[in-house]
Amino acid sequence: MAQKIVINPVTRVEGHGKVTIQLDDEGRVTRARFHIIEFRGFERFVQGRLYWEAPVIVQRLCGICPVSHLLAAAKAMDVVVGADHLTPTAEKMRRLMHYGQIFQSHALHFFHLASPDLLLGFESPAAARNVIGLALEHPELTRRAILMRKFGQEIIRATAGKKIHGTGAIPGGINKNLSSAERGEFLPQIDAMIAWSSEALELFKKLFRENQRYFMDFASFESNFVSLVRADGGLDLYDGLLRAKDPEGQIIFDKVQPRDYLSVIREEVRPWSYMKFPFIRPLGKEKGWYRVGPLARLNNCDFIDTTFAEAERKDFLKLGKGRPVHATLAYHWARLIETLHAAEKIKELLSDPDLQGTDLLITGTRRSEGMAWIEAPRGTLFHHYRVRDDDTIEMANLIVSTTSNNEPMNRAVQKVAQEELSGKEITEGLLNKVEIAIRAFDPCLSCATHALGRMALEVTLVDSRGGVVDRKLREQA
Repeated sequence: MAQKIVINPVTRVEGHGKVTIQLDDEGRVTRARFHIIEFRGFERFVQGRLYWEAPVIVQRLCGICPVSHLLAAAKAMDVVVGADHLTPTAEKMRRLMHYGQIFQSHALHFFHLASPDLLLGFESPAAARNVIGLALEHPELTRRAILMRKFGQEIIRATAGKKIHGTGAIPGGINKNLSSAERGEFLPQIDAMIAWSSEALELFKKLFRENQRYFMDFASFESNFVSLVRADGGLDLYDGLLRAKDPEGQIIFDKVQPRDYLSVIREEVRPWSYMKFPFIRPLGKEKGWYRVGPLARLNNCDFIDTTFAEAERKDFLKLGKGRPVHATLAYHWARLIETLHAAEKIKELLSDPDLQGTDLLITGTRRSEGMAWIEAPRGTLFHHYRVRDDDTIEMANLIVSTTSNNEPMNRAVQKVAQEELSGKEITEGLLNKVEIAIRAFDPCLSCATHALGRMALEVTLVDSRGGVVDRKLREQA
């Protein structure tokens, strides 16, 4: 009897989405889709608003990665106000803010959202497969996770003014520097943050290598990769030029400027999801889809400019044996390398006297259009605005990181569903594997919505005539 399985919502991710899986009469998966069930309308919300309001408004897309939207919008408005080069204090303060965001976001995702699966077991009891269960089994690890995220959030507070939805970045620069007292808060902690990041990475590497055959294949497929790199090919999470590589690691395009992003990236609309499907324009919709985020960044860059992270990058790339690393669960490995890199960069910046400078703002020739990007925790984030002569926003286009990963996430869901669910009795543990594939990408599904307490989960089995065969419901706490 044909069946339809619905996972609604997907849990332990930012935002709300659902998965539908269709099985034929023999119980084989025929189609699996990942649906975004909320509408994001910020491109419309900002129309008619004054351009300097955009950085504060658009960061309300998300409570997990507001810094990314604050900085991307501020960078686009830098172009509008003619600030082609920020003062050293302004740029370094923004970079410190961003590395604080990368550090806390990656720590949150790995420890709180992904680790319950990785450390307690993919099919461990659902009641224990959460951060509380993790705390009971690994109390010291959980304590460090909380302190790591707190450290990153405090860096954001000191640079943006608030831990969530700050105002520190403005068109043309920043509105505060880092005081000597604030600097003194962080320096005694930073070596521990570096050490804990390294130890978390070693923990995951050990787990990966103990299960390497399964982890390399789970939800994995070959793809193109898109990310920013510095002009010299180095990893840069705050700024850079756009690079794309194919599944063999060959360059598709390189050194693309923000103003030219539409010449290489396009978006497709499909009727069953509110989220678009971007693709590399020269390759077309069928072959041009790509992945972004930590996995893409480590595959695309030529080196990392911090000592410990660079050594780990070289070790990581051995997984690919001369080709890019395509394993979906390797996102976690790459994410932890970036966590270590962010901690190293924070230490470097905290020792820079420019952070106590007082030259914070610069302007130049006013322009009517601004495009900018940044490497958000989840991948490359595009912001594009047109501004009228009266200073109001005429047009806004945002391509968020999870949008770029839309097609890859759907392919991961399809692969896991076909390999793990076909012809088997459907259990909660098996369905969790579908969610694990999605969680590897660390998606922010609406870039806006978050749940308080335990999210509801409903799985419904429907026969070919639409009749409900079985239903399991977990209420929201």
